[in-house]
Amino acid sequence: MITLGICYSFRSDFIDLYYKYLYQYMPMNLKQKPKVSLGNTNEYFRDYNFKFVQNTKDFSPDNKQDIYNIYYSVINAGKKNFTFYCPDEYEGCIDEVKALANDQTTLSHINNYVHPFNGFKHIETEYDSTGKVTIHIQRVYNDEMISKVSNKVKEIEDEIFDESLNKQDQIRKIHDYIINNSVYDSDRSDNNIVNFESDNAYGALLEGHALCGGYTDSMALFLNDLGIKNFKVSSDSHVWNAVFLNNQWYNLDLTWDDPVTPDKRNLLEYNYFLIQTEKLKTLSDNQHNFNTEVYKEVAF
Repeated sequence: MITLGICYSFRSDFIDLYYKYLYQYMPMNLKQKPKVSLGNTNEYFRDYNFKFVQNTKDFSPDNKQDIYNIYYSVINAGKKNFTFYCPDEYEGCIDEVKALANDQTTLSHINNYVHPFNGFKHIETEYDSTGKVTIHIQRVYNDEMISKVSNKVKEIEDEIFDESLNKQDQIRKIHDYIINNSVYDSDRSDNNIVNFESDNAYGALLEGHALCGGYTDSMALFLNDLGIKNFKVSSDSHVWNAVFLNNQWYNLDLTWDDPVTPDKRNLLEYNYFLIQTEKLKTLSDNQHNFNTEVYKEVAF
């Protein structure tokens, strides 16, 4: 019984050693690892490449950047589970995978480049000594949330979109609508009282309460529908939108344009409306200090 108990407790280690031994002495003609393709993508896939991460069709990585690109492509495609294989000639591959799997900050940065409906709430990586890597993704928005938010977005667009307006004016109308129809969720930010889904677009658009994540996701949904390239920028404590307009990248922060006042007045400001980073750095707050090696498009 003791022996059986020991075997059960260390079963994963024994299995790992078994496959490692089996693979080590397997004939070379049988060692070929499966070729992997992304397969179908969902409707929220965005065919955008950025300086930090790019879509890839090559799932046999040669370096750390390739691994980042694989994770981006998988999340961007809307996959819930995906398996790829580290090639034998890339000796440090599993170590790089482990490092990324344990680096929630970098994973969050990668997540900022995908459509909000494909963004993850939780991501987990399994790997073994044969080089097999499996990514498991739990998304923020479930099917019911996506349906309700999408219907609300369409309703708002039918109400406020005007084809005669240029893109900047369309963005201004969205900016104004979201701010005028939601309030900052101070109870959640200050007291950790959770009454609303304020960290995502459901809270902002359907419940009228938002944190920075709710403002930013909401704006991203409209920008995507307008065909405007965008991503989210995050610092240690804040997130906002980066918007590509007229061949320039701009910062757009609805949270700070919807200030919380002592008398609870609902203000609408434009201090953070489509401003370049040079101006952003002159404003008197410390929540916009972002990693310029990640968000290179707005790092000037």
